[in-house]
Amino acid sequence: MKFGLRIPSIKKRIAARTSVKRQIVHRAGLKMPRGYGWLRNPKKAAYNKVYNKASFDVFKLIKKMFK
Repeated sequence: MKFGLRIPSIKKRIAARTSVKRQIVHRAGLKMPRGYGWLRNPKKAAYNKVYNKASFDVFKLIKKMFK
């Protein structure tokens, strides 16, 4: 589990946006509404909830500074 500042990876960011799995799910209309992650994969949803509370993103920090 990561605590504190998250260091972004441009390579992983691009890979996540252009993955075949994402394209298939998105185009087939199998996306679930926001908040339904608990139904699809409860273990992953719980981990993500804690991870997002315990760490913060550099880009969001910069965006807040220049607002």
